[in-house]
Amino acid sequence: MSSFIELLGLFLLLMLPFLYETNHIFRYYFKFLIYYGIVSFNSIVLIPAFLTRPCDVRNLLWASTWCHRVTALIGLRWELRGKEHLAKDQACIIVANHQSSLDVLGMFNIWHVMNKCTVVAKRELFYAWPFGLAAWLAGLIFIDRVRGEKARETLNEVNRRIKKQRIKLWVFPEGTRRNTGDMHPFKKGAFHMAIEEQIPILPVVFSSYCTFLDDKKKILNAGRIVITTLPPVSTEGLTKDDIDPLMERVRSQMIETFKLTSAEALELRYKPLKSSALSSTSSSSSATAASALEGVPQPVSEIDATVASVSTSYAPLHVGAAAAASASYETYKSSVTAAKASMLKTL
Repeated sequence: MSSFIELLGLFLLLMLPFLYETNHIFRYYFKFLIYYGIVSFNSIVLIPAFLTRPCDVRNLLWASTWCHRVTALIGLRWELRGKEHLAKDQACIIVANHQSSLDVLGMFNIWHVMNKCTVVAKRELFYAWPFGLAAWLAGLIFIDRVRGEKARETLNEVNRRIKKQRIKLWVFPEGTRRNTGDMHPFKKGAFHMAIEEQIPILPVVFSSYCTFLDDKKKILNAGRIVITTLPPVSTEGLTKDDIDPLMERVRSQMIETFKLTSAEALELRYKPLKSSALSSTSSSSSATAASALEGVPQPVSEIDATVASVSTSYAPLHVGAAAAASASYETYKSSVTAAKASMLKTL
């Protein structure tokens, strides 16, 4: 009996590489299993250490030291821009777009830059032990979205503390994560908090995951994500009457950046560019496209060939090229849709 179990185990072990390479559904679940498994294991290991300084936001630096290593295991690359805004020692409300649980992995990769930072999370996450318990001991703020009055009381108390201790508070104003290639309407809570304590809003934008992640079709491929920190938006002198225009102004800035970096991230998958080159504005779209694609390695699979051919249909976009952003982004979205459809047929 024991020999049969050993042979079965060996067979399953040998099948793993085959399934990983040939079955995109298996690869999707396997990568998320690695992600959640390592985070859960680290939570168990770190809980005793967190108990030495419970609910201290600095505990999240310990967590990020280990958890950010998952990035390489599942084939993702995170590029941070605007680091100087994120590194500033000040109290602020960080507002970021929310596409997937992978956002947390991106945060782990930049936590050492943020230093003192905590996150507003839904109360249900607390019960996902061991992660929930470790997160609470690391200073995460859990709110009950059903009981609005209780949630407001919690946030008001937190608001006073973050200003006094110069802590950054990370909020996903869209509420629910949705990987649709768009940025959805914001809720007002984060902007209420910023105006209440007269602390700045710090917008953070993750480029689209649509080129490598599709939860409905169970696809998670290698991908590159640009994280852009925009300059802080002051709330000094603003009142509650200014919440709506403030929210729309911040959201408009984030949408513009989302369009630019999402289109750029697709192209950067094939030719990594130096950061200095990324910040310059192209003088000629056609000339820039030709130079950017020069030296691109030949695709080694039909999937890569499909997406590589898509990337030639538009010029690379840069942060200074706002004038052409909307038209280029529409081209990007249609290109991604076609690439993903073709990719699925080959899997």
